[in-house]
Amino acid sequence: MGLRIHFVVDPHGWCCMALIVFVWLYNIVLIPKIVLFPHYEEGHIPGILIIIFYGISIFCLVALVRASITDPGRLPENPKIPHGEREFWELCNKCNLMRPKRSHHCSRCGHCVRRMDHHCPWINNCVGEDNHWLFLQLCFYTELLTCYALMFSFCHYYYFLPLKKRNLDLFVVRHELAIMRLAAFMGITMLVGITGLFYTQLIGIITDTTSIEKMSNCCEEISRPRKPWQQTFSEVFGTRWKILWFIPFRQRQPLRVPYHFANHV
Repeated sequence: MGLRIHFVVDPHGWCCMALIVFVWLYNIVLIPKIVLFPHYEEGHIPGILIIIFYGISIFCLVALVRASITDPGRLPENPKIPHGEREFWELCNKCNLMRPKRSHHCSRCGHCVRRMDHHCPWINNCVGEDNHWLFLQLCFYTELLTCYALMFSFCHYYYFLPLKKRNLDLFVVRHELAIMRLAAFMGITMLVGITGLFYTQLIGIITDTTSIEKMSNCCEEISRPRKPWQQTFSEVFGTRWKILWFIPFRQRQPLRVPYHFANHV
């Protein structure tokens, strides 16, 4: 699969994504400057904690950018339907084009997306078959980075030894309390929101149900055997290697694993 860049022209989505980037920059610049580097210089924390912080931050940013610009699974205007799979296709009543079942027409983007989960303004893109795995990584690393930053903010005031060297000429030092309070507010807000979203995403993958299917109450109409969670996750991430589920730098390949379940009464 070649890399297809998908760009959505939506000012509302641009504003939401700009807010996410601002929160990311706020934490990636100020938390190390106020907490990590000063405590490292005075020997309170090892350098590996700073490396881990920046590593998580980079993974989070890469997942955000790739989830935003990756084609979620947009269907072409004249799709080629494989012979023998026509029964798994249907006609979209909005764009009058054939599409695989479980696809959905995004009213904001104006086209159908394969196995669309939802349209997310925070990445200014649809979450579909080809970028769902990146959206999951974004949720995971955002939650991990938020917890990491909140933990260091707490330790800075209640666990670490007080700093002996403080340059009061620096703006961030003079206004440290206000900066850290704002960081804590944004962190707690982000953590609460992303935890709920990440939980619903995981449940949806385990049950092999998209958010749109849940909201439209059409889950019962989709007759399919129940898959094990390892298979549903493997299909979303495009690989059976679980370690690769956490790597946002790779290229996803579609994975279709045949399965057969015996029904027991």
